[in-house]
Amino acid sequence: MRPTTLLYIACLVLVFFTSCSKDGDFNVFSVQQDLELGQQTDAEIRSQPDEYPIIERADNPAAYDYLQGMVDDIVREGQVPYADVFPYQVTLIDRDVENAFATPGGFLYVYTGLIETLTSGDQLAGVLGHEIAHAAERHSTDQLTQQFGFSTLVSLLTGGDPGLLSEVAGSLLSLRFGRADESEADARSVDYLCNTRYAANGAAGFFEMIQDSPQPPAFLSSHPNPGDRVAEINARAEEKNCSTETDDRVAFRDFRDSL
Repeated sequence: MRPTTLLYIACLVLVFFTSCSKDGDFNVFSVQQDLELGQQTDAEIRSQPDEYPIIERADNPAAYDYLQGMVDDIVREGQVPYADVFPYQVTLIDRDVENAFATPGGFLYVYTGLIETLTSGDQLAGVLGHEIAHAAERHSTDQLTQQFGFSTLVSLLTGGDPGLLSEVAGSLLSLRFGRADESEADARSVDYLCNTRYAANGAAGFFEMIQDSPQPPAFLSSHPNPGDRVAEINARAEEKNCSTETDDRVAFRDFRDSL
């Protein structure tokens, strides 16, 4: 087969079988494959209880009612993309780590160490909105597309490597988002919270709290400066005319104290 023919076939494959994330980035993974990757990664996390000591819903249903209820409010009121495909399911991890993360397909994880540092439901809602955005904007599979490239697309389409999804899923736990993705997730957090009962700039409250900390969380090392993020989040909330009034803190304190 001539090289020009191979190139033509490759172009057809790219046009008809790939997708773009909501921000227009080229992505070889389908939305359904985002979901499958998230499911496989969730299984991997749950298979490592020493590393990820999960608090099961049955052990603290009230905490999950509060936390999942907040996620559901954000997804519903914020008109988050792929809500009919992704579960946007949140899981609590009982470790003194100031972090939260999301995997493809809308699987969200929050460490109790992060919750203990927060002072309001608005801050938590801002963090959750940010992590929801990483899943909704498909940032993980955008990055995996760059990492694995065209050969991944061919293997996934042809089924030539049945273990490929498992291999890709395994790499997600060490994936780090770049500055552009973090900035976009900050902006989407404002958008998602704008029509909820939570302050749309809730994420700014979190960054205000940690920007002067003598020991900021390690995950911020490759992220935009917290002070810059506060200004940009507040500016977006003002631009969109979103409410920045704080939510009642009592329910959040009860939730935090239950952990």
